[in-house]
Order: sequence, then C-alpha cells, then structure tokens
Amino acid sequence: MLEATMTVRLSQAEKSLIADYAQIIGMNTSQFMRQCVLEQIENEIDVAAYQKAKAEYDANPVSYDLDQVEEMLGL
Repeated sequence: MLEATMTVRLSQAEKSLIADYAQIIGMNTSQFMRQCVLEQIENEIDVAAYQKAKAEYDANPVSYDLDQVEEMLGL
C-alpha cells in the first residue's frame, strides 16, 4: 500500500493530549489518529445504513422470523 501524509493543525495542548493518550494505549500518534478517523467513518456509515433500513421498514413494516426465512428458501 502506498502511504501518504496528511497535516492536521492542533494546539500544543491538543497535540500533547493526543500523543500522551496514544502512548498510554500503546500506539504511536499516527496509528491512534488513523484508527480514530477510520472508526468514525465506519460508525457514520453504520448509522446511515441503519437509518436507510429503518426508513425502508417504516415504509413497509414486514419482517420474518428464522423459521419463515428457512421455509421461503427451502432450507
């Protein structure tokens, strides 16, 4: 994987807080920030998927239990 660099502007206090916390949990600052950002993106994707599924269910509130699904699929 080709790596790239991003620059983030922080106050000295924010930088110290992030670096200190990353060290406490056994990560370097880059690893910690990467993990936090990717987890945030994943969480927002999950929320969007939930909202879409909820809207679809609200529009057509039909659900099936496992036995019904197995019967429908011939399992």
